[in-house]
Amino acid sequence: MDKERLVTPSYCYILAANFLLYFGFYLLMPVLPFYLTEVFHTGHATVGVVLSCYTIAALTVRPFSGYLLDTFARKPLYLLAYFIFTSIFAGYLLAGTLTLFTILRVIHGIAFGTVTVSGNTVVIDIMPSSRRGEGLGYYGLANNTAMSVGPMVGLFLHDGGVGFDILFICALTSCTLGFIFANLVKAPVKAPVKREPISLDRFILLKGIPAGIDLLMLSIPYGMTTTYVAMYAHQIGITSGTGLFFTLMAVGMAVSRIFSGRQVDKGRIVTVISLGIYLVCACFFILSGCKWLMGWDATVGRFVFFGIAFLLGVGFGTMFPAFNTLFVNLAPNNQRGTATSTYLTSWDVGIGAGLLAGGYIGQITTFDHAYLFGACLTVISALFFRFRVGPHFERNRLR
Repeated sequence: MDKERLVTPSYCYILAANFLLYFGFYLLMPVLPFYLTEVFHTGHATVGVVLSCYTIAALTVRPFSGYLLDTFARKPLYLLAYFIFTSIFAGYLLAGTLTLFTILRVIHGIAFGTVTVSGNTVVIDIMPSSRRGEGLGYYGLANNTAMSVGPMVGLFLHDGGVGFDILFICALTSCTLGFIFANLVKAPVKAPVKREPISLDRFILLKGIPAGIDLLMLSIPYGMTTTYVAMYAHQIGITSGTGLFFTLMAVGMAVSRIFSGRQVDKGRIVTVISLGIYLVCACFFILSGCKWLMGWDATVGRFVFFGIAFLLGVGFGTMFPAFNTLFVNLAPNNQRGTATSTYLTSWDVGIGAGLLAGGYIGQITTFDHAYLFGACLTVISALFFRFRVGPHFERNRLR
């Protein structure tokens, strides 16, 4: 087999497994706030706390999963975590109390933290290093498309009157199919390694901390968007077709892959990320102003609201896979799991903070203030990347 060949059966299987995993999870993401408020009669702040439990749990387990992946066989850990992750959806069907739902959410987070780190590490193992940027770009596209299409489908089903139990079954079915594809992946046999003394850099890629801080700030408004944008739309007067927002985000992410992956493979990682940050920075400021636009002209407001979805997809779809490559290129080969863990830990902290901040701000004021807050964070992120992260990466990159 040509070592430079990217599209292999195993690569296709892991793309499918990854897409179906994220699709099942994010199918429920914009629907769960409605589930908690309608079934358990919780407030927005409580919704943020309950939904962020999975992020806290994933954050706790990610550094340890990275260490285990760098020490033991990767595929068995990947399959075990995938199986547990899938099984929790069946538990949601039986959760009759808020307490039980919260407990299941924590277990789900632990499984999510492990399966995503292991999946990212396995896909790096099965692709040629010379095409890593392109390969991670398509892998990231599977993630991001599922994270856009999933909420869209969930909202369409919910708005169409489909019950929450059916939505949980749909998520369970998606992840069950994904687990089947995951079993078909042929990962290279990992040679036994000498266990080094446990130290901080075995759990966190220390050279990746500046990039992790930057990614965290970008993930906060992203978390607000995936969870609360439907509620924001209802708040400003867009009461139908909100699932189209996620459709357009998915299209934007697909478009971004036309140019971003190959640019990363040409060594332009810093440039690609910078352009993505600048774009989402402008988008969140405009998104926060959609409330004013709807009051001025509803037609213009709707057009801008959905147009921003496409541009957000381009921006996030451009920079997140590039961030993944940045972390990997800062780490030696025997710390790929740790690099991936650090990348996804930063992502999880930001998503969780976005859930909490968005729910809290949305409850005490309105969601347009939440997106204005997110926009300000992207400005700080852009400056931090320009003057700290980019130069640090160029000095310390290994490839």
